[in-house]
Amino acid sequence: MKAVIQRVTSASVTVDGETVGKIGTGYLILLGVMQGDGEAQAQLLAKKTAELRINEDENGKMNLSLTQIGGAALVVSQFTLCADVSHGRRPSFTDSAPPAEAEALYLYFCEQLRQNGVMKVERGAFGADMLVSLVNDGPVTMLLDTEIWERKG
Repeated sequence: MKAVIQRVTSASVTVDGETVGKIGTGYLILLGVMQGDGEAQAQLLAKKTAELRINEDENGKMNLSLTQIGGAALVVSQFTLCADVSHGRRPSFTDSAPPAEAEALYLYFCEQLRQNGVMKVERGAFGADMLVSLVNDGPVTMLLDTEIWERKG
């Protein structure tokens, strides 16, 4: 499972002209579900995301987690994070989880964020053509990948 975490002052998702998810201070999370991912990866990623200390404390140091600042999360499914671009110029998406599996794990990840203390979790619309707007704070952007963590043990 892969996630791009962007610290934001605001973010929203619009589908067909209607806002389906919107947050103020917090994280915009673009989530890619890979073949072979399961609940264990979603739990690990949600815990790491909720506890990731990338928010500034009173001294201007990145030292506070999303839960410590009472921030929100806007989670957007992003199968293109699973793209393989190692051969040629056209991305391959064969490593992406099938849509039904990916959606179930996407929803499970959102619930796990709540279980890990994130009080407000908004979502995009799975599988929809979305317009995502954000104001990146910092800018701070992180790539989290459970496959890398599993290889490192």
